[in-house]
Amino acid sequence: MTNPARSLSGNAIDALPRMRGRTPMAPESLLLSVLIPVYNERNTIEVILEQVRHVPVRMEIICVDDCSTDGTRDILTRLKDEGRIQQLIFHEVNRGKGAAIRTALAASTGNVVIVQDADLEYDPADWPGLLEPILEGRADAVFGSRFLGGPHRVLYFWHSVGNALLTLFSNMLSDLNLTDMETCYKAVRGDLARSLHLTTDRFGFEPEITARLAKARVRIFEVPISYAGRTYAEGKKIGWKDGVAAVWHITRFNLFS
Repeated sequence: MTNPARSLSGNAIDALPRMRGRTPMAPESLLLSVLIPVYNERNTIEVILEQVRHVPVRMEIICVDDCSTDGTRDILTRLKDEGRIQQLIFHEVNRGKGAAIRTALAASTGNVVIVQDADLEYDPADWPGLLEPILEGRADAVFGSRFLGGPHRVLYFWHSVGNALLTLFSNMLSDLNLTDMETCYKAVRGDLARSLHLTTDRFGFEPEITARLAKARVRIFEVPISYAGRTYAEGKKIGWKDGVAAVWHITRFNLFS
């Protein structure tokens, strides 16, 4: 009787190692913790929460209001009372996006976590593509790249150049080959995410978590996502000073941490 293993072609045999080491997750066991840092987003917070809730996955929504002053807190309180938010946490002083994400992460219980900005730039409809490599057991973390061919709003040239340079610098120090280090969309296994020693308060969160994941030598995938960036007149908060700070964070967390 022919040995089935010997009947495989050379290409099939070469492909076998790719199946080793997989840790698949049953879709029915998925609990996605959606971490939403919020600061002065009264015009968009209810819309983004509706988009989030339309994604057909079991989830817990954790909103952390970072001391909003525009009435966002009142809207969040109403949404929590209506059952549209599972956990609502208030910062009594403005601490920054990174601090808000850390607070939400500490309160999370899901076996996968994802950060969702409240400003409508990122579309929760892209989540299935982000979750697939984790559910299949091929990845521990998945980055959603704005530069892999997904539809996007055409905006600032120098922002795209800045993002490319920061990603390149991060790749040089972390030895990764990402196309979009600064993306908001990073889906991570929950136990892994909660084990990372994260410390930054403002927009240093993206360089820090990338460096931490690289140092942990976890399996990272990238998938294309859509992107609808907003202008400063529409409320965009990140600026050139945050780009300069990102250079320091990349250096600090890859070389000295």
